[in-house]
Amino acid sequence: MAKKVIILGAAGRDFHTFNTIFKDSAEYDVVAFTANQIPFIANKTYPKELAGKRYKNGIRIYDEKELPELIKKKGADVCVLAYSDLPYVEVMHKSSIVNANGADFWLIAPERAMLVSKKPVIAVCAVRTGSGKSQTSRYIAKIIKELGKKPVVIRHPMPYGDLNAQAVQRFAALKDLDRYKCTIEEREDYEPHIRAGTILYAGVDYKAILEMAEREADIIIWDGGNNDAPFIKPDLMITVADPLRVGDELTYYPGETVARMADILLINKVNSATAMEVVDLIKNLSKLNTHAKIIKADSIIIVKDPSQIEGKRVLVIEDGPTITHGGMKFGAGTVAAKNYRAKEIIDAKKYAVGSIADTYKKYPNLSNELPAMGYSSEQISSLRETINKADCDVVISATPTDLSKVIKINKPLINVNYELQERGNALRAAVANFIKKNKQ
Repeated sequence: MAKKVIILGAAGRDFHTFNTIFKDSAEYDVVAFTANQIPFIANKTYPKELAGKRYKNGIRIYDEKELPELIKKKGADVCVLAYSDLPYVEVMHKSSIVNANGADFWLIAPERAMLVSKKPVIAVCAVRTGSGKSQTSRYIAKIIKELGKKPVVIRHPMPYGDLNAQAVQRFAALKDLDRYKCTIEEREDYEPHIRAGTILYAGVDYKAILEMAEREADIIIWDGGNNDAPFIKPDLMITVADPLRVGDELTYYPGETVARMADILLINKVNSATAMEVVDLIKNLSKLNTHAKIIKADSIIIVKDPSQIEGKRVLVIEDGPTITHGGMKFGAGTVAAKNYRAKEIIDAKKYAVGSIADTYKKYPNLSNELPAMGYSSEQISSLRETINKADCDVVISATPTDLSKVIKINKPLINVNYELQERGNALRAAVANFIKKNKQ
Protein backbone atom coordinates (compact mmCIF):
# COMPACT_ATOMS: atom_id res chain seq x y z
CA MET A 1 0.00 0.00 0.00
CA ALA A 2 1.11 3.57 -0.68
CA LYS A 3 2.55 5.44 2.30
CA LYS A 4 0.34 8.34 3.38
CA VAL A 5 2.34 11.55 3.49
CA ILE A 6 1.82 15.00 5.02
CA ILE A 7 4.15 17.73 3.75
CA LEU A 8 4.97 20.52 6.22
CA GLY A 9 5.61 23.73 4.33
CA ALA A 10 5.27 27.46 3.81
CA ALA A 11 4.11 27.77 0.17
CA GLY A 12 7.43 27.13 -1.53
CA ARG A 13 9.73 24.16 -0.96
CA ASP A 14 6.69 22.05 -0.02
CA PHE A 15 5.08 22.37 -3.46
CA HIS A 16 8.40 21.75 -5.22
CA THR A 17 9.08 18.66 -3.10
CA PHE A 18 5.64 17.36 -4.00
CA ASN A 19 6.09 18.09 -7.71
CA THR A 20 9.50 16.43 -8.01
CA ILE A 21 9.28 13.48 -5.60
CA PHE A 22 5.69 12.58 -4.77
CA LYS A 23 3.39 13.74 -7.55
CA ASP A 24 3.80 10.83 -9.96
CA SER A 25 4.92 8.15 -7.50
CA ALA A 26 2.51 5.31 -6.75
CA GLU A 27 4.52 4.57 -3.60
CA TYR A 28 3.14 7.63 -1.84
CA ASP A 29 -0.21 9.29 -1.31
CA VAL A 30 0.08 12.91 -0.17
CA VAL A 31 -2.95 13.45 2.04
CA ALA A 32 -2.30 17.03 3.16
CA PHE A 33 -0.01 20.03 3.20
CA THR A 34 0.41 22.10 6.35
CA ALA A 35 1.33 25.79 6.43
CA ASN A 36 3.49 27.79 8.80
CA GLN A 37 5.69 30.92 8.85
CA ILE A 38 3.69 32.74 6.15
CA PRO A 39 0.22 34.10 7.03
CA PHE A 40 -2.95 33.55 5.00
CA ILE A 41 -1.92 30.39 3.12
CA ALA A 42 -3.69 27.81 5.28
CA ASN A 43 -7.21 26.63 4.43
CA LYS A 44 -6.52 26.70 0.71
CA THR A 45 -6.09 23.84 -1.75
CA TYR A 46 -3.14 22.90 -3.90
CA PRO A 47 -5.19 22.77 -7.11
CA LYS A 48 -5.92 19.61 -9.08
CA GLU A 49 -4.48 21.23 -12.21
CA LEU A 50 -1.06 21.32 -10.53
CA ALA A 51 -1.46 18.23 -8.34
CA GLY A 52 -1.91 15.90 -11.32
CA LYS A 53 -4.20 13.05 -12.31
CA ARG A 54 -3.67 11.11 -9.06
CA TYR A 55 -5.19 13.98 -7.06
CA LYS A 56 -8.51 14.77 -8.71
CA ASN A 57 -9.67 17.03 -5.89
CA GLY A 58 -6.33 18.70 -5.29
CA ILE A 59 -4.67 18.61 -1.85
CA ARG A 60 -5.91 20.59 1.13
CA ILE A 61 -3.55 22.93 3.00
CA TYR A 62 -4.07 23.04 6.79
CA ASP A 63 -2.57 25.17 9.54
CA GLU A 64 0.43 23.35 11.02
CA LYS A 65 -1.12 23.76 14.47
CA GLU A 66 -3.56 21.01 13.42
CA LEU A 67 -0.76 18.52 12.71
CA PRO A 68 -1.23 16.12 15.69
CA GLU A 69 -4.92 15.64 14.92
CA LEU A 70 -4.25 15.60 11.18
CA ILE A 71 -1.77 12.70 11.46
CA LYS A 72 -4.39 10.58 13.19
CA LYS A 73 -7.32 11.71 11.06
CA LYS A 74 -5.49 11.05 7.79
CA GLY A 75 -3.65 7.95 9.03
CA ALA A 76 -0.33 9.51 7.98
CA ASP A 77 2.74 7.27 7.87
CA VAL A 78 5.25 10.02 7.14
CA CYS A 79 5.57 13.78 7.69
CA VAL A 80 8.11 15.60 5.51
CA LEU A 81 9.58 18.92 6.65
CA ALA A 82 9.78 21.13 3.55
CA TYR A 83 10.45 24.69 4.63
CA SER A 84 13.47 26.57 5.86
CA ASP A 85 15.18 28.93 8.31
CA LEU A 86 14.36 26.95 11.43
CA PRO A 87 16.54 26.60 14.54
CA TYR A 88 17.54 23.01 15.19
CA VAL A 89 15.59 22.84 18.43
CA GLU A 90 12.41 23.74 16.54
CA VAL A 91 13.11 21.08 13.91
CA MET A 92 13.38 18.46 16.64
CA HIS A 93 10.26 19.71 18.40
CA LYS A 94 8.41 19.12 15.14
CA SER A 95 9.98 15.67 14.87
CA SER A 96 8.86 14.86 18.41
CA ILE A 97 5.29 15.96 17.71
CA VAL A 98 5.20 13.82 14.55
CA ASN A 99 6.79 10.76 16.19
CA ALA A 100 4.60 11.03 19.29
CA ASN A 101 1.54 10.86 17.06
CA GLY A 102 2.70 7.75 15.23
CA ALA A 103 4.36 9.01 12.02
CA ASP A 104 7.93 9.03 10.73
CA PHE A 105 9.68 12.39 10.30
CA TRP A 106 11.68 12.95 7.12
CA LEU A 107 14.23 15.50 5.98
CA ILE A 108 14.83 15.01 2.27
CA ALA A 109 18.29 15.59 0.80
CA PRO A 110 18.17 18.73 -1.40
CA GLU A 111 19.69 16.97 -4.40
CA ARG A 112 16.77 14.54 -4.61
CA ALA A 113 14.47 17.42 -5.58
CA MET A 114 16.89 19.27 -7.86
CA LEU A 115 16.10 19.77 -11.54
CA VAL A 116 18.95 19.52 -14.04
CA SER A 117 19.41 22.40 -16.46
CA LYS A 118 20.74 22.36 -20.01
CA LYS A 119 22.41 25.69 -19.24
CA PRO A 120 25.15 26.51 -16.71
CA VAL A 121 23.73 27.33 -13.28
CA ILE A 122 25.08 29.56 -10.51
CA ALA A 123 23.14 29.17 -7.27
CA VAL A 124 23.11 31.79 -4.51
CA CYS A 125 21.97 30.53 -1.10
CA ALA A 126 22.53 31.65 2.50
CA VAL A 127 22.89 30.36 6.03
CA ARG A 128 19.99 32.62 7.17
CA THR A 129 17.35 34.76 5.57
CA GLY A 130 18.45 38.39 5.23
CA SER A 131 22.14 37.57 4.71
CA GLY A 132 22.24 39.22 1.29
CA LYS A 133 21.39 36.60 -1.34
CA SER A 134 19.56 38.92 -3.71
CA GLN A 135 22.21 41.64 -3.68
CA THR A 136 24.78 38.91 -4.36
CA SER A 137 22.64 37.59 -7.22
CA ARG A 138 22.36 41.10 -8.66
CA TYR A 139 26.13 41.55 -8.44
CA ILE A 140 26.71 38.25 -10.24
CA ALA A 141 24.16 39.15 -12.93
CA LYS A 142 25.99 42.43 -13.48
CA ILE A 143 29.32 40.62 -13.90
CA ILE A 144 27.78 38.16 -16.37
CA LYS A 145 26.39 41.01 -18.48
CA GLU A 146 29.73 42.83 -18.45
CA LEU A 147 31.31 39.63 -19.79
CA GLY A 148 28.89 39.60 -22.70
CA LYS A 149 26.50 36.88 -21.56
CA LYS A 150 22.79 36.96 -20.72
CA PRO A 151 21.75 35.92 -17.21
CA VAL A 152 18.20 34.93 -16.32
CA VAL A 153 17.26 34.72 -12.64
CA ILE A 154 15.04 31.97 -11.26
CA ARG A 155 13.78 33.04 -7.87
CA HIS A 156 12.72 30.88 -4.95
CA PRO A 157 8.89 30.63 -4.90
CA MET A 158 6.48 32.90 -3.06
CA PRO A 159 3.09 31.78 -4.43
CA TYR A 160 0.67 33.16 -1.87
CA GLY A 161 -2.31 33.83 -4.15
CA ASP A 162 -3.98 31.94 -7.01
CA LEU A 163 -1.62 29.00 -7.48
CA ASN A 164 -2.87 28.15 -10.97
CA ALA A 165 -2.31 31.73 -12.12
CA GLN A 166 1.12 31.73 -10.46
CA ALA A 167 2.33 28.40 -11.88
CA VAL A 168 4.83 30.11 -14.20
CA GLN A 169 5.61 33.82 -13.87
CA ARG A 170 7.96 35.83 -16.07
CA PHE A 171 9.01 39.32 -14.96
CA ALA A 172 10.63 41.62 -17.51
CA ALA A 173 9.04 44.98 -16.61
CA LEU A 174 7.69 46.62 -13.46
CA LYS A 175 4.14 46.36 -14.82
CA ASP A 176 4.47 42.58 -14.48
CA LEU A 177 4.43 43.02 -10.69
CA ASP A 178 0.92 44.44 -10.98
CA ARG A 179 -0.12 41.88 -13.62
CA TYR A 180 0.69 39.03 -11.25
CA LYS A 181 -0.77 40.88 -8.24
CA CYS A 182 2.49 40.54 -6.32
CA THR A 183 2.63 40.93 -2.56
CA ILE A 184 5.11 43.34 -0.95
CA GLU A 185 7.33 40.35 -0.15
CA GLU A 186 7.44 39.32 -3.80
CA ARG A 187 8.10 42.88 -4.92
CA GLU A 188 11.02 43.13 -2.49
CA ASP A 189 12.84 40.31 -4.24
CA TYR A 190 11.71 40.77 -7.83
CA GLU A 191 11.76 44.56 -8.32
CA PRO A 192 15.53 45.17 -7.95
CA HIS A 193 16.28 42.54 -10.60
CA ILE A 194 13.72 44.05 -12.96
CA ARG A 195 15.10 47.57 -12.42
CA ALA A 196 18.55 46.23 -13.28
CA GLY A 197 17.19 44.89 -16.58
CA THR A 198 17.43 41.22 -15.65
CA ILE A 199 14.60 38.85 -16.57
CA LEU A 200 13.30 36.87 -13.64
CA TYR A 201 11.10 33.77 -13.33
CA ALA A 202 9.23 32.45 -10.31
CA GLY A 203 6.09 30.50 -9.52
CA VAL A 204 5.08 26.94 -8.60
CA ASP A 205 5.98 24.59 -11.46
CA TYR A 206 9.76 24.84 -11.61
CA LYS A 207 10.14 22.24 -14.35
CA ALA A 208 8.12 24.47 -16.68
CA ILE A 209 9.85 27.58 -15.32
CA LEU A 210 13.30 26.13 -16.00
CA GLU A 211 12.36 25.12 -19.54
CA MET A 212 11.18 28.66 -20.32
CA ALA A 213 14.20 30.31 -18.69
CA GLU A 214 16.60 28.09 -20.65
CA ARG A 215 15.19 29.40 -23.94
CA GLU A 216 16.48 32.92 -23.29
CA ALA A 217 19.43 32.51 -20.90
CA ASP A 218 23.12 31.93 -21.42
CA ILE A 219 23.47 31.37 -17.67
CA ILE A 220 20.83 30.64 -15.03
CA ILE A 221 21.15 32.31 -11.63
CA TRP A 222 19.25 30.63 -8.81
CA ASP A 223 18.31 33.35 -6.30
CA GLY A 224 17.32 31.44 -3.18
CA GLY A 225 14.84 32.26 -0.45
CA ASN A 226 15.32 32.04 3.32
CA ASN A 227 18.25 29.64 3.77
CA ASP A 228 16.81 27.00 1.48
CA ALA A 229 18.81 24.83 -0.92
CA PRO A 230 18.54 25.28 -4.71
CA PHE A 231 15.74 23.74 -6.75
CA ILE A 232 18.08 23.65 -9.78
CA LYS A 233 21.30 21.60 -9.61
CA PRO A 234 24.13 24.17 -9.49
CA ASP A 235 27.42 24.04 -11.35
CA LEU A 236 28.71 26.75 -9.00
CA MET A 237 27.16 27.22 -5.57
CA ILE A 238 27.69 30.36 -3.51
CA THR A 239 26.44 30.47 0.09
CA VAL A 240 26.22 33.84 1.85
CA ALA A 241 26.98 34.01 5.58
CA ASP A 242 26.13 36.81 8.00
CA PRO A 243 28.69 37.93 10.64
CA LEU A 244 25.93 39.79 12.49
CA ARG A 245 24.45 36.40 13.41
CA VAL A 246 27.58 34.34 14.09
CA GLY A 247 26.71 30.82 15.22
CA ASP A 248 23.49 30.55 13.25
CA GLU A 249 25.39 28.78 10.47
CA LEU A 250 25.84 25.93 13.00
CA THR A 251 22.34 25.82 14.42
CA TYR A 252 19.79 26.53 11.65
CA TYR A 253 18.16 24.22 9.14
CA PRO A 254 19.10 24.00 6.33
CA GLY A 255 21.67 26.80 6.69
CA GLU A 256 24.42 24.43 7.80
CA THR A 257 23.53 22.12 4.90
CA VAL A 258 23.95 24.83 2.25
CA ALA A 259 27.18 25.99 3.91
CA ARG A 260 28.55 22.46 3.59
CA MET A 261 27.41 22.26 -0.06
CA ALA A 262 29.04 25.53 -1.15
CA ASP A 263 31.89 26.04 -3.59
CA ILE A 264 32.23 29.63 -2.37
CA LEU A 265 31.36 30.96 1.09
CA LEU A 266 30.70 34.70 0.91
CA ILE A 267 30.86 36.65 4.16
CA ASN A 268 28.68 39.72 3.62
CA LYS A 269 28.17 42.85 5.79
CA VAL A 270 31.83 42.92 6.88
CA ASN A 271 31.56 46.72 7.07
CA SER A 272 28.80 46.41 9.71
CA ALA A 273 30.45 43.70 11.81
CA THR A 274 33.30 43.70 14.31
CA ALA A 275 36.64 42.13 13.40
CA MET A 276 36.05 39.39 16.00
CA GLU A 277 32.64 38.53 14.56
CA VAL A 278 34.23 38.03 11.14
CA VAL A 279 37.05 35.93 12.63
CA ASP A 280 34.60 33.75 14.53
CA LEU A 281 32.47 33.25 11.41
CA ILE A 282 35.50 32.24 9.34
CA LYS A 283 36.42 29.66 12.02
CA ASN A 284 32.92 28.17 11.98
CA LEU A 285 32.67 28.08 8.19
CA SER A 286 36.14 26.54 7.86
CA LYS A 287 35.09 23.67 10.13
CA LEU A 288 31.92 23.05 8.12
CA ASN A 289 33.49 23.19 4.67
CA THR A 290 37.18 22.65 4.02
CA HIS A 291 37.04 22.91 0.21
CA ALA A 292 35.11 26.18 -0.26
CA LYS A 293 36.85 29.47 -0.98
CA ILE A 294 35.95 32.16 1.60
CA ILE A 295 35.38 35.66 0.20
CA LYS A 296 34.55 38.88 2.08
CA ALA A 297 32.14 41.61 0.97
CA ASP A 298 30.48 44.77 2.25
CA SER A 299 26.82 45.66 2.07
CA ILE A 300 26.83 49.29 0.93
CA ILE A 301 23.93 51.54 1.97
CA ILE A 302 22.71 53.92 -0.75
CA VAL A 303 20.56 56.99 0.01
CA LYS A 304 19.95 59.62 -2.67
CA ASP A 305 19.66 62.57 -0.31
CA PRO A 306 21.02 61.90 3.21
CA SER A 307 20.23 65.48 4.26
CA GLN A 308 16.58 64.42 4.55
CA ILE A 309 17.55 62.17 7.47
CA GLU A 310 19.90 64.33 9.53
CA GLY A 311 18.28 65.71 12.68
CA LYS A 312 14.90 64.12 11.92
CA ARG A 313 12.66 61.83 13.97
CA VAL A 314 12.34 58.80 11.70
CA LEU A 315 10.17 55.73 11.33
CA VAL A 316 12.32 52.86 10.03
CA ILE A 317 10.77 50.18 7.83
CA GLU A 318 12.80 47.03 7.25
CA ASP A 319 12.49 43.98 5.02
CA GLY A 320 9.79 41.87 6.69
CA PRO A 321 11.23 38.32 6.65
CA THR A 322 14.68 39.54 7.73
CA ILE A 323 13.56 41.00 11.06
CA THR A 324 10.66 38.61 11.74
CA HIS A 325 11.53 34.91 11.36
CA GLY A 326 15.05 35.95 10.26
CA GLY A 327 15.64 37.26 13.77
CA MET A 328 17.82 40.25 12.78
CA LYS A 329 17.85 42.95 15.45
CA PHE A 330 18.23 45.70 12.85
CA GLY A 331 18.51 46.16 9.10
CA ALA A 332 19.72 48.64 6.49
CA GLY A 333 17.17 51.27 7.51
CA THR A 334 18.55 51.49 11.03
CA VAL A 335 22.10 51.61 9.68
CA ALA A 336 21.13 54.51 7.40
CA ALA A 337 19.39 56.36 10.26
CA LYS A 338 22.50 56.11 12.43
CA ASN A 339 25.00 56.80 9.63
CA TYR A 340 23.17 59.96 8.58
CA ARG A 341 22.54 61.19 12.13
CA ALA A 342 18.81 60.93 12.57
CA LYS A 343 17.66 62.59 15.78
CA GLU A 344 15.58 59.60 16.87
CA ILE A 345 14.27 56.27 15.60
CA ILE A 346 10.71 56.20 16.91
CA ASP A 347 9.13 53.08 18.38
CA ALA A 348 6.89 51.75 15.60
CA LYS A 349 5.14 49.32 17.96
CA LYS A 350 3.30 52.22 19.60
CA TYR A 351 1.40 52.86 16.38
CA ALA A 352 0.83 49.29 15.17
CA VAL A 353 -2.70 48.27 14.25
CA GLY A 354 -4.46 45.14 13.00
CA SER A 355 -2.28 42.39 11.57
CA ILE A 356 0.87 44.49 12.10
CA ALA A 357 0.15 44.56 15.84
CA ASP A 358 -0.29 40.77 15.65
CA THR A 359 3.13 40.50 14.02
CA TYR A 360 4.77 42.27 16.98
CA LYS A 361 3.11 39.79 19.33
CA LYS A 362 4.31 36.82 17.26
CA TYR A 363 7.89 38.12 17.02
CA PRO A 364 8.89 39.64 20.37
CA ASN A 365 12.46 40.05 19.06
CA LEU A 366 11.28 43.11 17.08
CA SER A 367 12.43 46.42 18.53
CA ASN A 368 11.67 49.89 17.10
CA GLU A 369 11.65 48.89 13.43
CA LEU A 370 8.49 48.28 11.41
CA PRO A 371 8.52 45.08 9.31
CA ALA A 372 7.18 45.64 5.79
CA MET A 373 4.55 42.91 6.02
CA GLY A 374 2.30 42.74 2.99
CA TYR A 375 1.21 39.15 2.33
CA SER A 376 -2.43 40.21 1.86
CA SER A 377 -4.60 43.27 1.29
CA GLU A 378 -5.42 43.17 5.01
CA GLN A 379 -1.76 43.38 5.97
CA ILE A 380 -1.06 46.11 3.42
CA SER A 381 -3.96 48.11 4.87
CA SER A 382 -2.63 47.64 8.42
CA LEU A 383 0.86 48.63 7.27
CA ARG A 384 -0.45 51.82 5.65
CA GLU A 385 -2.47 52.77 8.74
CA THR A 386 0.48 52.10 11.05
CA ILE A 387 2.79 54.30 8.97
CA ASN A 388 0.27 57.10 8.66
CA LYS A 389 -0.46 57.09 12.41
CA ALA A 390 3.20 57.32 13.36
CA ASP A 391 4.42 60.57 14.90
CA CYS A 392 7.63 61.23 12.96
CA ASP A 393 9.19 63.64 10.45
CA VAL A 394 10.13 61.17 7.72
CA VAL A 395 9.86 57.48 6.88
CA ILE A 396 13.02 55.52 6.03
CA SER A 397 12.11 52.48 3.95
CA ALA A 398 14.81 49.81 3.56
CA THR A 399 12.54 47.33 1.86
CA PRO A 400 13.90 46.76 -1.67
CA THR A 401 10.57 47.74 -3.22
CA ASP A 402 9.27 51.30 -3.53
CA LEU A 403 6.39 51.33 -1.02
CA SER A 404 5.01 54.55 -2.51
CA LYS A 405 3.92 52.47 -5.53
CA VAL A 406 1.91 50.16 -3.28
CA ILE A 407 0.45 52.36 -0.53
CA LYS A 408 -0.29 56.05 -0.06
CA ILE A 409 1.88 57.49 2.71
CA ASN A 410 1.21 60.86 4.36
CA LYS A 411 4.88 61.61 5.15
CA PRO A 412 8.09 62.02 3.16
CA LEU A 413 9.47 58.62 2.17
CA ILE A 414 13.22 57.99 1.85
CA ASN A 415 14.21 54.79 0.08
CA VAL A 416 17.35 53.04 1.27
CA ASN A 417 19.00 50.63 -1.14
CA TYR A 418 21.91 48.29 -0.52
CA GLU A 419 24.32 46.64 -2.92
CA LEU A 420 27.16 44.15 -2.60
CA GLN A 421 30.73 45.40 -2.84
CA GLU A 422 33.29 42.63 -2.65
CA ARG A 423 36.67 43.15 -1.03
CA GLY A 424 39.10 42.39 -3.81
CA ASN A 425 37.94 40.68 -6.99
CA ALA A 426 37.84 36.98 -6.06
CA LEU A 427 34.11 36.60 -6.71
CA ARG A 428 34.34 38.43 -10.03
CA ALA A 429 37.27 36.21 -11.02
CA ALA A 430 35.36 33.06 -10.01
CA VAL A 431 32.36 34.05 -12.16
CA ALA A 432 34.63 34.93 -15.10
CA ASN A 433 36.40 31.58 -14.79
CA PHE A 434 33.03 29.82 -14.59
CA ILE A 435 31.89 31.48 -17.84
CA LYS A 436 35.17 30.56 -19.52
CA LYS A 437 34.75 26.91 -18.55
CA ASN A 438 31.09 26.85 -19.63
CA LYS A 439 31.23 28.49 -23.04
CA GLN A 440 27.80 28.79 -24.66
